[in-house]
Amino acid sequence: MSMVPPPFDPELSAALEAIRDVLPRQLTMDEIPAMRQGPGIEMLAQLDLTMDGAFAVEDRLVPGPEGASEVSLLICRPTAPERPGPLPVIYHVHGGGMVVGNNRVGMDAPLAWARELGAVVVSVEYRLAPEHPHPAPIDDVYAGLLWTAEHTEEIGGDAERIVIAGASAGGGLTAALALLARDRKGPRAIGQMLLCPMLDDRNDTPSVHQMAGLGVWDRTANETGWTALLGSRRGGPEVSEYAAPARVTDLSGLPPAFLDVGSAETFRDEVVAYASRLWQAGGVAELHVWPGGFHGFDGLAPQAALSQDSRGGACAVAAEAVRGVRSRPRRPCPPPLSASLERGDPPIIPRGCRPFDPATPSSSVQSVRWRVRVGGGWSRSSPHP
Repeated sequence: MSMVPPPFDPELSAALEAIRDVLPRQLTMDEIPAMRQGPGIEMLAQLDLTMDGAFAVEDRLVPGPEGASEVSLLICRPTAPERPGPLPVIYHVHGGGMVVGNNRVGMDAPLAWARELGAVVVSVEYRLAPEHPHPAPIDDVYAGLLWTAEHTEEIGGDAERIVIAGASAGGGLTAALALLARDRKGPRAIGQMLLCPMLDDRNDTPSVHQMAGLGVWDRTANETGWTALLGSRRGGPEVSEYAAPARVTDLSGLPPAFLDVGSAETFRDEVVAYASRLWQAGGVAELHVWPGGFHGFDGLAPQAALSQDSRGGACAVAAEAVRGVRSRPRRPCPPPLSASLERGDPPIIPRGCRPFDPATPSSSVQSVRWRVRVGGGWSRSSPHP
């Protein structure tokens, strides 16, 4: 089997060169403390989570798992909702390879969806590995969901319209959360959004080997993240599906799923396989494979044409979930960059990248998108128990 990697999208390749010194491809256990103190984490404190006053922001500590400390939730509620009554809730799980991050990581995407849809966002902070191995992270995420479902009225939300969402490690934890909620007969989400999710601890698919030493979060980094979470159990026969959802044997009875991934990233094959197994189990799933996308490309190069397509597609699916309809909106949700453009602020464009010009599509736009929907639509009336 050829281990020649697929090419990066040209715009994304230029962005990757611009950030390569800030975001290393590889990560070892010794480098985790430095990553936690890196510039990306420091920048999170400067994010305007209110989106220019569109949201009221609150940090709240809620009961954690039995015998554990409280869990921190970041709650963002629309200040002027367009519609009266309870609002849909996006329950967000942050990324960071299981080893870095907090509940502010990756919030630009769910806040953009929520601003367009009129939704509450609740982002959970979980204990990190290796100091807190499995099951600590998923236990915290589940505890946060329990509190959210039980207090939706208090935060202006609708307990019948909760979408769970996460990217990277957060995507893997979101998939695990859907499994755990099903098996414990806990709160049932109306949809799960798994964005470039980290699903398989075995770290041995063709895409894992193809992308070794390339892009963002390569095989070495992946091994570090899974080893931090699982220790010597990583790759062995005793790994729980609530740690690595790719290990699950029963994928029936789950909420409709949206999965997306880049063609040029480590997680490509495990994400495609997970979507296929959801369909084989009779589930509802939609899969987008973005040609030439590296891991997390839409957040790291938001001005690229492929990133704008990806962000718009995810937002459209979120709209379907909370509105219970299958039709796509006529225009995609604006990516976070659009807010600064509307205000007249200069956009931040990584060195070597050009601003996106709709009249001049990049070669990536002319490439074939792999977008597959099988098993019905996003609706509370979808045929699942």
